[in-house]
Amino acid sequence: MIIPVFNEQKAIQNVLSDIPDHLDADVVVVDNGSTDRTVELARQMGARIVHEHRRGYGWACLAGIAALHKPDIVVFLDGDYSDYPDEMTGLVKPIVEGRADLVIGSRILGNREAGALLPQARFGNWLATWLIRRLFEACFTDLGPFRAITYPALLQLEMQDRTFGWTVEMQVKAAGLKLRFLEVPVSYRRRIGVSKITGTVGGTIRAGWKILYTIFRYKLRKMP
Repeated sequence: MIIPVFNEQKAIQNVLSDIPDHLDADVVVVDNGSTDRTVELARQMGARIVHEHRRGYGWACLAGIAALHKPDIVVFLDGDYSDYPDEMTGLVKPIVEGRADLVIGSRILGNREAGALLPQARFGNWLATWLIRRLFEACFTDLGPFRAITYPALLQLEMQDRTFGWTVEMQVKAAGLKLRFLEVPVSYRRRIGVSKITGTVGGTIRAGWKILYTIFRYKLRKMP
């Protein structure tokens, strides 16, 4: 399991404590340059710490992948406690049952706390998934970060994005390579603290541009 973090000291203990014990997960917390007590608290909770000082969600995820010990399934989970880690059993179930290579936790299909998914995030999800459906003939409802994928499929994707295009890159590549994918409903609540992306105008613009760029980039070139 990979949990990218940047200054999540108020949330990280909640995230780690809610991971189901029966999954016996190897939890890798990737510190993306935190200046607070996030790393200290995560280490106290038993997580394995990896440091990636090049700032960017994709950079952190790539560092986490490099630290894995060839697991069967890789779960990506944000460190802000907006997702429900205790729903991880349902997230990985289709993979365990041999029905999917990639499972996206859809916040659109699940229960959302009022105000948890900001208007700009809802619109961005709608536009991106509409484009993916039109250009790749792949039906998604969300680009949610809470997701699970088999380790062989993850390697096959040859992930490259270093910043905001990580989630959409995974989905369009999975569609292009004809991997078996599906969505399961997941719950979503207001995150602890302010989002570094949708919580600022600049972050929203940069993320939106990168997501659209990534969709068209992989439509116009041979993957991966």
